[in-house]
Amino acid sequence: MTKKTTSSKKQTKHDSSAKKEDSIKKYKEEIKILEDQLEKTKKDLEETKDKLLRSYADYQNYQKRVEKNLKQTEIEIKQVYLSEFIDIKELLLKALQDENPKEGLRLILKQIEHFFNEEHISYIDCIGEQFDHNLHHAVTTIEQDECEDNTVIEEIKKGYMIEDHVLRPSHVVVAKKKSS
Repeated sequence: MTKKTTSSKKQTKHDSSAKKEDSIKKYKEEIKILEDQLEKTKKDLEETKDKLLRSYADYQNYQKRVEKNLKQTEIEIKQVYLSEFIDIKELLLKALQDENPKEGLRLILKQIEHFFNEEHISYIDCIGEQFDHNLHHAVTTIEQDECEDNTVIEEIKKGYMIEDHVLRPSHVVVAKKKSS
């Protein structure tokens, strides 16, 4: 019985050692798989980082290009308006030298009106209209007997629209019905 037991113990030891080797082999395979996955993840992360850095550089270049284009557009707009202003200044100088400056002033006003038409700038009609805080700025109110409440009765300073936007509101005097 001792011989069998010894043999059985040897067998158990051998089985145990084989199981350990199998387990070690399994763990090594799992470690290898995990290491491969880690390497792939590191590679993916590096590629993503590279793409992000390139995208960031592209974005910065885009910002610089847009900024440059805006500055160029601003200069072009200024050139258009300032060339109109230069023409008006030259007409004023001619009118100043003229014996009868009224004709020169008429030409200047005509050129300004032409410029306003080109730029879609129009006057705000306000006399006799109901006061509208979007279009008018009330300088004062005057009480009157015979009037409709909140009617514009006098224009102190003209108001202007550019297309459908207020460029400058009309400065007006508004009538208020006298209290009885």
